[in-house]
Amino acid sequence: MKIIFIVDDNATNLSAAENALDNEYRVIALSSAEQMFKALLKFTPDLILLDVEMPEMGGFAALEQLKANQLYKDIPVIFLTGLTDAVNEAHGIELGAVDFITKPFSKPVLLNRLKTHLDIDELIRERTKQLILLQNAIVSTMADLVENRDRNTGGHIERTANYMKILIDGLLERSVYADEISKWDLEAVISSARLHDVGKITISDTILNKPGKLTDEEFEIMKTHSKEGEDIIAKAIERTGDTEFLHHAKLFAAYHHERYNGRGYPYGLTGNDIPLHGRIMAIIDVYDALVSERPYKKAFTTEEAHRIIMDERGEHFDPLITDVFDEIIKELPGSSS
Repeated sequence: MKIIFIVDDNATNLSAAENALDNEYRVIALSSAEQMFKALLKFTPDLILLDVEMPEMGGFAALEQLKANQLYKDIPVIFLTGLTDAVNEAHGIELGAVDFITKPFSKPVLLNRLKTHLDIDELIRERTKQLILLQNAIVSTMADLVENRDRNTGGHIERTANYMKILIDGLLERSVYADEISKWDLEAVISSARLHDVGKITISDTILNKPGKLTDEEFEIMKTHSKEGEDIIAKAIERTGDTEFLHHAKLFAAYHHERYNGRGYPYGLTGNDIPLHGRIMAIIDVYDALVSERPYKKAFTTEEAHRIIMDERGEHFDPLITDVFDEIIKELPGSSS
């Protein structure tokens, strides 16, 4: 049964809405926006009926807060209001409300409007799911193209994506950069991270699969893969628009070899001037390289890799992210730390 939140400071309005909907939906009646946000920690409603005029936090402010949170932004919101002027309706729609229902409302009108928007929302969710499946299939194909050419780093893309999820969860749990990360679509972020090395498709096989350490000249060529990857994704953005997925992918591709001390590439950025995507991927990328065997080196143990990462705290890596990595390394697949 679909869950409907009714948020209104007027007990009569709450009772009327409950009586109208109880037979069709699981209704949770809430007398303030504050109660609504507490209830959201336990339930994810299929739709919210939200009063516009409430003390402390009104409906417009509550909707802005909902839309700013990645967990709640896609929940459809219908305003319940005694305000009938076009300015308020326009403002509500601009903020992201899907409809207005004028109080006092009738049961048939309320039921009909809810059914319409729930049906639309279900259709949108299904189409979004199909688009995500298509997007992931394309990403997998591109990632496979990179890995099939770079025989020295087999499995690197999938491993780093898995590590990325664990590290981001760790950052959120510890409220490190949580304000920025909470605005991300984490599914899109994790998927897009798999394109961080897409620029390697521009590097010659001679260098990419050299069975030994690269010369200084060869390494300079290899370093161009970050800028090349950024340019490849920038061209995709020009053709399709700056989707959230491509935006994340571009940041991962461009900045994953920057160093916190400014000695990285391609831009030599320092500290928090490096986008958060790059600072997160940097530590994941290096860790996987350390614990993986290469033609020019044996794999380090997880203990050795852990020590090397910690020694680079504040130099190669963001110190706050390094501290979280120190705590979550034991959760990484294959780790014995």
